[in-house]
Amino acid sequence: MSEDKHGDDAAHSDEGTQSSPDSPDMTLPDEQPKDAEHAMLKAMAERDQFEAMAKRAQADLINYRRRMDDERQELRRNANANLIMKFLGVVDDFDRAIGMLPDDAAAAGWQEGLTLVQRNLANILESEGVSKIEAAGKPFDPREHEAVHYQETPDAEDGTIINVFREGYRLHDRVMRASQVIVAKAPAAAQDE
Repeated sequence: MSEDKHGDDAAHSDEGTQSSPDSPDMTLPDEQPKDAEHAMLKAMAERDQFEAMAKRAQADLINYRRRMDDERQELRRNANANLIMKFLGVVDDFDRAIGMLPDDAAAAGWQEGLTLVQRNLANILESEGVSKIEAAGKPFDPREHEAVHYQETPDAEDGTIINVFREGYRLHDRVMRASQVIVAKAPAAAQDE
């Protein structure tokens, strides 16, 4: 019986040193680098994906900030435009008053003072980006001009502006108020030909 006991011990000792290929402690030498390489490739792909997402998010943030700045500037321009539109009526009245002022109606100093005020008003408008729309002698353009009357005349080409009834203004590159104009029309005899 003693031999059986030793024989069983030897069998048990052999089992303890050998492990099955399915056990987690023992991997084949070729599998370990492949798993590590696969894990590394997966991690690199995830890193690239997260990096691309971060770049997109950063670009979206930059675009959002730019859009917000543009909207703020547009709101500021519109707020200024409303105030300037009210101001233009005063400028028109002042220009008409000075235009109708006879030369001998006021002292020279007083007339120079009014002209100085007129020039200051024009400078304020210019500093805000407002400019007059040149109309007299130009061809009629419905985007910048509003025809209040057509007048037959042989002195000007058909469709040419011969008189400005009310000045038009542009704020930066946008028409704030169209010029009200009188447009030349070819005489009836010339139209028949």
